[in-house]
Amino acid sequence: MGNMERDEPLSPAGRLFLQPDTTQIINCLLGVEKPIDADAIKAVINDSVLLKHPRFCSLMVKDSCGREYWRRTEVDVDRHLIVFDKPLSDEYGSISDEDIVNEYAADLSVSSPLSTDKPLWEIHLLMAHRCIVFRLHHALGDGISLMSMLLSCCRRADDPMQQPTARGLGTSSTPRRRWSLWTLLKVVWYTLVYVLEFMLRALWLKDKKTVLSGGAGVELWPRKLATARFRLDDMKTVKKAIANATINDVLFGVLTCGISRYLDIRSPKDLGEGLQLTGAAMVNLRPQAGLQDISKLMDNDSGTRWGNKFGMMLLPIYYHRGDSDPLQFLKSAKSMIDKKKLSLEAPCSYKIGHFVMSVFGAKLASILNYRILCNTTFTISNIIGPHEDITVGGNPATYIRATSTSLPHAITMHMVSYGERADMQVLVAKDLIPDPQVLVKCFEDALLEMKDAAEAAAKT
Repeated sequence: MGNMERDEPLSPAGRLFLQPDTTQIINCLLGVEKPIDADAIKAVINDSVLLKHPRFCSLMVKDSCGREYWRRTEVDVDRHLIVFDKPLSDEYGSISDEDIVNEYAADLSVSSPLSTDKPLWEIHLLMAHRCIVFRLHHALGDGISLMSMLLSCCRRADDPMQQPTARGLGTSSTPRRRWSLWTLLKVVWYTLVYVLEFMLRALWLKDKKTVLSGGAGVELWPRKLATARFRLDDMKTVKKAIANATINDVLFGVLTCGISRYLDIRSPKDLGEGLQLTGAAMVNLRPQAGLQDISKLMDNDSGTRWGNKFGMMLLPIYYHRGDSDPLQFLKSAKSMIDKKKLSLEAPCSYKIGHFVMSVFGAKLASILNYRILCNTTFTISNIIGPHEDITVGGNPATYIRATSTSLPHAITMHMVSYGERADMQVLVAKDLIPDPQVLVKCFEDALLEMKDAAEAAAKT
């Protein structure tokens, strides 16, 4: 009886992420400048908020009816800290440290579950490659929650007494609008159209098959991982070319341009102009955008609660041939995203998912979510990281990158900014996309082309 008093039911979203078809583990890669001190990392964990948060100190257990609960337990940090003293080059060959780390993360993304006899997180120390891999089950929380927790373990490089600050902290994720009658009508119309499409995607509506298409079972296929590197200054230069554009608009312009270029290389004769490829994007539904104050996340009365608080948006991109104006990709992306932001698609998808989970159970919700992924082409997420250079255990961080367990999509993209850089991890099913480095180069070149076009336009 004592255990049952302490047990806490999983949230509907947490239960969804434990289903076989939709299980998800977030793998966050933190590169460091100096050799890793395992004792220092252990001391950081022991002193961090991480061991005070109930989700990180609880086992996932099931009752006699198969319903999942969190049960508090003592945490043995040594069981969660996995140290690789020897180089992984024996397994992956004589390639660069970055490529070895990407190969390792790609392998983790397929069939590498977390043990349920301890809380659902691990930290892998790749000593020879100066990389710390944080593995966190999505049932513990979403990307915003988990990145906020991770950064609470870090300190600012210029002031070791201070935690990092995040872009967007304290700003509203949904800016206030003047609700004219015309705006209200557009909100209603766009919401109806997009929610209807969302439901049809869960039933039968699907993208046309291309060389980028995944499908049922593809989540079990071997993966490759490559990193696209962007300078935020370049993205800001492009953003200025179009009034009221955002970094997300630029990102989707880059994706559209880069994927169009890649399709020109792989299948130039098989595609029609304007072909739609649909992406699934997760949208933070908290009152504040960006990373969160960890103390508020742990306060259930703050309104900025811990957990999985996001909705899904379906974001289409359209293929255009290689001679298209680079800035036209940005204009099209902004027009599409403005309509999506005006709608209530993300909150409605969250409510629909919660309703299905609560009324029909996790199994049906998992089936519908899986079908949406099978009927679309890619996943994209963008998390805004810290402004300043940071340290972990006194060791300066050189990059922050994130990826996740593989999905039915053949291509999954996660972008994280850090300082003035933004790295996007591009995870692909290597039997379908054997050359992710080419795809990554298409993205990087797309941003540079858009930057050159924006600078040229500014001079005229």
